[in-house]
Amino acid sequence: PRHRSGSAPSGRAAMSSIMQYNGAAVIAMAGKDCIAIASDKRYGIRNQTMGCEMKKIFQVGDKAFVGLTGLATDMQTLEQKFRFRSNMYRLREERDMSVEAFANMVTSLLYESRFGPYFCEPIVAGLGGADGKTPFLCGMDLLGAQVRTDDFMVGGDCTQALYGLCESMYRPGLEPDDLFEVLAQCLLSGVDRDCLAGWGCVVHVLTPEGVTTRDLKGRMD
Repeated sequence: PRHRSGSAPSGRAAMSSIMQYNGAAVIAMAGKDCIAIASDKRYGIRNQTMGCEMKKIFQVGDKAFVGLTGLATDMQTLEQKFRFRSNMYRLREERDMSVEAFANMVTSLLYESRFGPYFCEPIVAGLGGADGKTPFLCGMDLLGAQVRTDDFMVGGDCTQALYGLCESMYRPGLEPDDLFEVLAQCLLSGVDRDCLAGWGCVVHVLTPEGVTTRDLKGRMD
């Protein structure tokens, strides 16, 4: 049967990017001697929601987090590879990998597979520098090309909505509690504008003293 140009043939779903197949939203922000990183909890297959307890942010060492967006199977594979290489570094060097070294390791791992890439875009956030208190934010594409910022980084499906909210609400030098409030509001409001992400979120706030993790309820419709 004939069909209009640009629309899918009858009985067949329109193809979307593989990066949006499972849905995700991740934000990382820098504050005063602290960082925060948050993600939604939805696990879906295109528009069908399969679960609402999916883990998308992983802690690697005491001072580094990585948030993963993209294809869920590749996210799980990469998390295992990151943990393996981090553990090998700890055994060989007898110290934890710095967040800067971890970001470079992630870049190297992704670029190794550039001809058959992992469909995943990591966001690395942590505390680094000589004093171990300097916020570090780094985002990558699926080939490992880095973008580093000193304010905030977003990833996932609804990046336009997240960018607009972060640019309007973010302020430099926020204390940990204020940073949590701003980040939570940005993520909860941003995923309301996207049907592929949401269903609650989790926020990790990292300071030199430790990590605080909070689970937040979101719209479930």
